[in-house]
Amino acid sequence: MTENISICGSGLMGSGIAVVFLTSGHPTTIYAVEESEERVREKVQTILEYLVEKELLSISVKNIALSHLFVSNDIQDVVANANVIFECIPEKVEMKQTLFQTLDELCDPNVILATNTSVMSITEIAALSKHKERIVGTHFWNPAYLIPLVEVVKTVNTSEGVMEKTVSLLQTVGKHPIRVNKDVPGFVANRLQHALWREAIHLIESGITDAATVDEAIKYSFAMRLPVLGPIENADLVGTDLTYAIHDYVLKYLNNSPEPSKLLKHMVEENQLGVKSGSGFLPWTEEKKKETEKNLFDHLVKLVKESEKSQVKK
Repeated sequence: MTENISICGSGLMGSGIAVVFLTSGHPTTIYAVEESEERVREKVQTILEYLVEKELLSISVKNIALSHLFVSNDIQDVVANANVIFECIPEKVEMKQTLFQTLDELCDPNVILATNTSVMSITEIAALSKHKERIVGTHFWNPAYLIPLVEVVKTVNTSEGVMEKTVSLLQTVGKHPIRVNKDVPGFVANRLQHALWREAIHLIESGITDAATVDEAIKYSFAMRLPVLGPIENADLVGTDLTYAIHDYVLKYLNNSPEPSKLLKHMVEENQLGVKSGSGFLPWTEEKKKETEKNLFDHLVKLVKESEKSQVKK
């Protein structure tokens, strides 16, 4: 079933999510406040052309997708025929609350309102809205058109019907939605990711090893098996008894600070912002940045192609 999709926000995530729905045949309207229609169309077209170049999309599908794209700076156009609206504006809770309050007032109660926040409480974002039962979290990962996971987050107010419809819609456009049954900061994947980052930074701060070695330790060990063996599967494979024994010994030595690293705070104060400033934990040049980004995207494209071949075989 074709749904009319609206995206509030024309940035990196907004344009990426738009491509997901456009390439699946859904008419999609992007609400662009600070960018011109021409600029937004250029961004979407650039992504589509990249997918064609990487042989993940045909030229005919690209052209059809562009014909289904609408861009407006009038919120009335955004809500006019929408069945589902995805919010992708900056991570500022007051802005999100105000937008959802407006959408809630303008939209039919059957319209699903979804936020793409990566860590914020969905309940807090929905605080000013009346129809809280139709508000849900849908955390896409960047780039949305290559990474399959979407975290679908349920608040105490979100109806089960909205959860089911959202999960079903995402499945039809080739995403891999997971249910997050409690609205907690960071949801599932970001909590796992930043628990790892906290320990990684702690190892550097404690002088146990350097930044480059931390990345090497991950890339050349457990990261190699993660695509096919998650940590819970691994715990079962080695045995919960062994897992318990290891945790009983080592967990007391791991960092469990609820505060950001003092080293990280110092780096921010000294304008050591990583790629943005040319130095962070590691030195960065424009060439290294481009190479790293290219390697990442090439890797993701390869995984998508392998996944598509696997689905065909099935």
